[in-house]
Amino acid sequence: MSTAQTQLAAASGLMSLVLFLIAVLLLAMLAGGFWMNSRIKYRESPRPRPDEQPHLPPDGAVHELQENREPDEIPQVPKGGRALTPYELTNMHTRTSENQERPRWSKGSSGSFGGGGLGAH
Repeated sequence: MSTAQTQLAAASGLMSLVLFLIAVLLLAMLAGGFWMNSRIKYRESPRPRPDEQPHLPPDGAVHELQENREPDEIPQVPKGGRALTPYELTNMHTRTSENQERPRWSKGSSGSFGGGGLGAH
């Protein structure tokens, strides 16, 4: 090895000091993060005790209601009148349908286009 290569391969005292200071700085930042987190957690309200947890209502569990709904009719425009714009329609509400039978797909159909089934034959 030449003298130049030996000098380049030798650890520089200044470089070692810089790396050591960077490591100390990272450890100080990590410790500061833990300290800040503990201060934030100390200021939070305590966790609820078991007797403060939510309970079921007196009537029991709330169950899902399943029904068929139908939309309100769109207002008819009189002949020769101006068409309604979307903001004039407002929110369209729904109401309970008279027919509560669930719609079923035809036998042998997948129920959608390209569903992968054989289809009705």
